Amino acid sequence: MTTRGVTTSPTFRSLANPNYRRYAAGGVVSNTGTWMQRVAQDWLVLQLAAGSGATALGITTGLQFLPFLLLTPFAGLVADRMPKHRLLQLTNIGMAVPAGILGILAVTGVAQVWHVYVLALILGAASAFDAPARQSFVSELVDPVDLTNAVGLNSASFNAARLVGPGLAGLLIAAFGGGAVATGWVILLNAVSYAAPIWSLRHLDVSRIDAATPVSRGPGAIREGLAYVRARPDLMLVLGLVFFAGTFGLNFQITSALMATEVFAKGPEEFGLLGTVLAIGSLTGALLAARRTQVRHRLVVGAALAFGVSVVLSGLMPSYLAFAVWAPVTGFLALTMITAANTYMQLHTDAGVRGRVMALYMMIFMGGTPLGAPIIGWIGHEYGARWTLVGGGLMTIAGVALSAIMYLRLQRARHQRADEVAEPVVETASAAF
Repeated sequence: MTTRGVTTSPTFRSLANPNYRRYAAGGVVSNTGTWMQRVAQDWLVLQLAAGSGATALGITTGLQFLPFLLLTPFAGLVADRMPKHRLLQLTNIGMAVPAGILGILAVTGVAQVWHVYVLALILGAASAFDAPARQSFVSELVDPVDLTNAVGLNSASFNAARLVGPGLAGLLIAAFGGGAVATGWVILLNAVSYAAPIWSLRHLDVSRIDAATPVSRGPGAIREGLAYVRARPDLMLVLGLVFFAGTFGLNFQITSALMATEVFAKGPEEFGLLGTVLAIGSLTGALLAARRTQVRHRLVVGAALAFGVSVVLSGLMPSYLAFAVWAPVTGFLALTMITAANTYMQLHTDAGVRGRVMALYMMIFMGGTPLGAPIIGWIGHEYGARWTLVGGGLMTIAGVALSAIMYLRLQRARHQRADEVAEPVVETASAAF
């Protein structure tokens, strides 16, 4: 394939766009730091909350994603009103600051569990404003025909970082002594990594950004976005699927930590390795997604169902080796579902409401974590780590069935309303003759 005089593989065609290439490069660095902090933060919590690590992990994860539930609708409106490349610079600074503070507290040996709770909440608030702007910004950087490819490459970048970050974090934590202080140095590296996307955003060619017309200020803008989605059964279906999968199935921060420490009695290196092998499948799924030219909601449904089954099977694995070998399959199915859902929402949404629609998508996808994470953590504490996966997978499967039933009902009701509107028109036309 040739784009602007540059021959590229169909999988990587969006990289021929200079703006997207800079943006993606900054994202790789930041994403690697983010995955390093996720492992380090979880390990820090396990060190500080000895005896109640499962519950503390659930609370930490819940607090970090709570802002997605509370703030994302307003964040989507901000993304539709403000130039996204400027907004993203601010959100990256907002994420770097709490990471830096937590790293300093851990390195100096004064970190406590409540410090992690508070800073996770602050980091989550900045992330809540970052997510809808980042998701919808991609459509302003590339041509519409390349949007599916760019979304797939974003997922590939994120999961390439997941491939490197957790394993690197585990090695560094072990090299620095394996305790709370060691996690602080890793978290500080993440704080520094946010400089990369800030630099890349400041060096974009603004004249080549196809920015949507800003939404005018006035009441009802958020309600307008909600009404747009409610009138679309296909979008409602995708939102239902990602809610159940995100709330009950995609809790690998908790489930992998509990399986590694409580079921298989492993240390930080093996814990970090689980994130890396999970990312092998995720990266494969993202690269295959980048080759697709179109996405239908049937793909989202099928991938969500298969993902739920895979999570159940993960919880039944008899050994650490079997668990690690199966992890790429789970990662592949998870990323196939996530990338297909994300792409479908962007491709089938009008540009003027895309920020608000993607904000609602992120609110439902990630905002369910504050509900699911404490439940999953409690299940792990009361019934054992295996049930965090078995139960989460079964809930995901049930959610797929429920979402499909609701979609069919909404479609039927929509067709009935269309027939009722058309019937008087036919009668009036007949009467004229």
